[in-house]
Amino acid sequence: MPAAIEFKGVSRHYGEVRALDGVSFTVQEGEFFSMLGPSGSGKTTSLRLMAGFEQPSSGSLTLLGREAAGTPPYERDVNTVFQDYALFPHMNVLDNVAYGLMVKKVPKAARHAMAREALAMVALPDHAQRTPAQLSGGQRQRVALARALVNRPRILLLDEPLGALDMKLREQMQMELKVLHRKLGITFVYVTHDQGEALSMSDRIAVFNHGKIEQIASPRELYHQPRTRFVADFVGSANVIDTTLAHTLTGQPRAFAVRQENISVLPAGTSATAGRLQVEGEVLAIQFLGANQRLEVQVGDQVITAMQTESAAASDLAAHTQPGGRVALSWAPQHMVMLDA
Repeated sequence: MPAAIEFKGVSRHYGEVRALDGVSFTVQEGEFFSMLGPSGSGKTTSLRLMAGFEQPSSGSLTLLGREAAGTPPYERDVNTVFQDYALFPHMNVLDNVAYGLMVKKVPKAARHAMAREALAMVALPDHAQRTPAQLSGGQRQRVALARALVNRPRILLLDEPLGALDMKLREQMQMELKVLHRKLGITFVYVTHDQGEALSMSDRIAVFNHGKIEQIASPRELYHQPRTRFVADFVGSANVIDTTLAHTLTGQPRAFAVRQENISVLPAGTSATAGRLQVEGEVLAIQFLGANQRLEVQVGDQVITAMQTESAAASDLAAHTQPGGRVALSWAPQHMVMLDA
């Protein structure tokens, strides 16, 4: 069975700007595949190439086993959901969802039946006669999803679709999208700059940076085994220990990453436990996060962050974990990830 999407050395240039630079990856049918990265990293350009809104400057892009270059958007078996919803304010929900079918000249009764079925998929069967102005942000996003799904595409492209929602609603919609993906079994390609969103929803994630892919992996592998300094810092904000400090600690001038939750905070002067690495530094700042607090500690020329539970913060260690206090930071070697670059 051919892959849903395959990029082979795809580039997209705008004059001297290399928005996408020789990218290769494959998305399997039925996969929830996320493209994660900061603004300008190439993820949205990749999505627009899949949708047919852009054409590659070079390289090969196939959709469901067929070369996509030159194929217009309306002839591709894909649909796109955007962040701004793009609903028609003068139409009710039913006609918004059925609009694409109307353009295809599907008879009114048939397109309305298909639109009602799509609204039921997104849990809005009773909202058909409302206008977009009468809906909440989350409901408008569901309508946009229904409008994309009513054409029954084999690939659904989602361009930061939850970016305009508040945090609580965004988390709710993340769960609903994942459930919908399992129910439909079609390929989802999701663009986001939010690493938490990508980690919670995806089967695999491609991390983009400056028009290239730094790493493609499952959420768990990406979090625990980042390959590069950029991935370690961008996905979960790991501490990247620079080569100078790394050489002092390990004898190797090779940077490594260690997650803040894997670092123990101890009073300064505490003897290092056998087999663990330990450094000392000055507490710069403390961020209260409810059940935990995050400490920023100056160690030599760099700042290391560590996570501390509230119970530990209320213990005898509390006097040390104040701005200006000195602490020891300790971690086990198995929590270190050596970085390629």
